[in-house]
Amino acid sequence: MTRMASPARVAVIGSGPAGIYAAEALVKQTGGAVQVDVFDRLPTPYGLVRYGVAPDHKSIKSIARYLQKVLEEPAVRFFGCLELGRDLTRADLLDCYDAVIYSTGAMVDRHMRIPGEDLPGSIAATDFVNWYCGHPDAADHEFDLSVEEVAVIGVGNVAVDVVRILARTAGELRETDVPEQVIEALSRSRVKRVHMIGRRGPAQAKFTTKEARELGELPNASIHVSPADMDLDPASAELAESDRHVRGNVKVLNAWTGEPAAGRARHIDVRFWRAPAEILGTDRVEGLRLERTRLEESGRVTGTGEFETLPVGMVLRSVGYQSIPLDGVPFDERSFVVPNEGGRISAPGGGFVPREYVAGWIKRGPSGVVGTNKSDAAETVRNLLEDLAGTGTGPKRTIEEMLESRGLPVVTYDDWLNLDAAEIELARSLDRGERVKLARWDAMTSACRGRE
Repeated sequence: MTRMASPARVAVIGSGPAGIYAAEALVKQTGGAVQVDVFDRLPTPYGLVRYGVAPDHKSIKSIARYLQKVLEEPAVRFFGCLELGRDLTRADLLDCYDAVIYSTGAMVDRHMRIPGEDLPGSIAATDFVNWYCGHPDAADHEFDLSVEEVAVIGVGNVAVDVVRILARTAGELRETDVPEQVIEALSRSRVKRVHMIGRRGPAQAKFTTKEARELGELPNASIHVSPADMDLDPASAELAESDRHVRGNVKVLNAWTGEPAAGRARHIDVRFWRAPAEILGTDRVEGLRLERTRLEESGRVTGTGEFETLPVGMVLRSVGYQSIPLDGVPFDERSFVVPNEGGRISAPGGGFVPREYVAGWIKRGPSGVVGTNKSDAAETVRNLLEDLAGTGTGPKRTIEEMLESRGLPVVTYDDWLNLDAAEIELARSLDRGERVKLARWDAMTSACRGRE
């Protein structure tokens, strides 16, 4: 436990798991002798636990209850609806705090860089995820669910989530926290077939075995993998023997190579060894051209020159997330992270940027599970406290003075609890499970002030 000469004040930018775990580590490693202020541009905490975890994954979403306990620590405060770069600058934060931890995550999708990618109907998976998870930035997004076939590019957990939501009926989602307008849109869906596309083979799929198994248990959707796609090259076969995760995935996938279940309203087609070559269409997506691929001995994927076309009306791209630069903070444009060592931000000329740190995906890239952020944040905090020990300089002013001088309204933790209660009451009134999310900015801010 680190003992500070006087209580330190630390700002954490981002209230997702990485940011809240950083707040927890600060409290634990100082014995509570610290003031931690957690900032978010949204009026809601919990980041991807609220806006990234699929609504039908209630066990994972229960992590929010753990994160809630951290925000209720006496030494921790929540400041919602304050955005770095719009309301506050780096200089502002460094005036008010001994140190700043940036934990802003990875917020945008990577691009495939193929012809037709910008056609209407070609959509970043994050936009679709934000919509069905009730993110206020996506509340008014519209997706053409009148199409009968959809392609989801990617074989990670996010891609599986998207496929599962498309394959479920609106009735199956009524007990989740999906916003009411999303339920209404999904009830009108005419999607019959969902293709999940992977550039590599089944041994290289990034989804977890649990996620894969759940995909095959949907009551209203059949699922199929071509037996030819399950042929493993020697390196993949060896990987399946030695790696428990790969072995589990291959076992689940092999079970899908038989005749798909009959009488289901929707069908999921899992396709490996195919790379998107072009999205076809004039005014909107009308098809997806795929090239057959194979693995070279080096492990690199290469095209075979064999092509096929899927008659899809929508393409959802789930090929990875990336962080975006923060104004004035060093950023590596190749790896899309803030260059750092153990959370200490590396200065361009050598050494470290004083009093500024990173945690979570902006520190290490979009990898790991929710719990990975806990050890990641603890490492950053250890280094931060080591750097602060014995320093005599302190903040020049308080954040309260800063906000008051600018007339900036703030959503407090108590305000968030008002919104939380409004969502629980909405679910009760609609007879829809534990909560139903309010997704539009005006409804959310009104509920924060105690006005529904």
